[in-house]
Amino acid sequence: MWFSKSTKQTQQIDAAQVLHSIMASGVGLSIEELLQYQTKTSLIDLAANKNLHGRMSGNYLARSKGRGMEFDEVRHYQTGDDIRAIDWRVTARTGKTHTKLFREEIERPVLIATDLSASMLFGSQLLFKSVQAAHLASLVAWHAKGRGDRIGGIVFNNQQHQELKPRSRQAGVLHYLHALTQIHQQSVEQPEVNQMSTTAFEQNCARLRQLARPGSLVYLITDGYLLSKEAIRHLSQISRHCELVVCQITDPLEHHLPESKHRFNVAITDGRQDQQLTLGDKRTADLYQQKAEAMREQRQNFISKAGARILTFGADKTLEFQLKNGVSTWTR
Repeated sequence: MWFSKSTKQTQQIDAAQVLHSIMASGVGLSIEELLQYQTKTSLIDLAANKNLHGRMSGNYLARSKGRGMEFDEVRHYQTGDDIRAIDWRVTARTGKTHTKLFREEIERPVLIATDLSASMLFGSQLLFKSVQAAHLASLVAWHAKGRGDRIGGIVFNNQQHQELKPRSRQAGVLHYLHALTQIHQQSVEQPEVNQMSTTAFEQNCARLRQLARPGSLVYLITDGYLLSKEAIRHLSQISRHCELVVCQITDPLEHHLPESKHRFNVAITDGRQDQQLTLGDKRTADLYQQKAEAMREQRQNFISKAGARILTFGADKTLEFQLKNGVSTWTR
């Protein structure tokens, strides 16, 4: 949006206050701003999807005849049930033998692949997409740790990657967060090296495929700009035996042009090609929005073909705001 000078100054102040509240600069990435998500894990739920492809998908909670970790229900005693699980109170009250059933918690790896490629180093309002991606990865990691799951995955840009095998407890989370800050710093400090490369993205999808064991919960956090047929092939293989969720990070400028009451030309670049756009021209704005929507649909079709569930988050608002206000939905 384009506003008067006073309105823009007010928005800048508001943005500064929001960034201060989440301990972020919006461009760089610090370990402190990722640590705060340890207290925000109630915003999401990583319970397993019940409509998975089969037993290999690894549900969190499974019925057990024996003594598990969490009480589930009481039913009539059947031959072969553990007599130690008999519910004597219900048995005395009904006159028929009843036994307790428990749900046994099954640990599974949670793998997070965070894309910090060149196209992610962009933000028009509040945060770089790469910073929002790191915030989301941190939230998922802390939530998984709270459930007792092992955390691992890949952090990558077009130049390098760090592969982290699943580890339990807090050490697994901290290991991943440090990888996020290190590779993000390299991406920001050497943007000319971190050029967009479909091949590098495909290679990291292949690495993720090798790392993902049957039953894993796999998150790919990206803007989707580097998705290709080869990348989708690797993701499709992952979704056969794992639960795959692709989180798309977007920016408002990728959907529509800023509004303006006056027509004027602006120069834009993707780092390789330069172009001019006319703001304040309805035809240009409509054409821009149509092309942006077509690209978005193409990426989502790619992801759907891979058998993944899609979640979308904007870089213009905090994660907490989006999750609390239903801007992005974390449901199954």
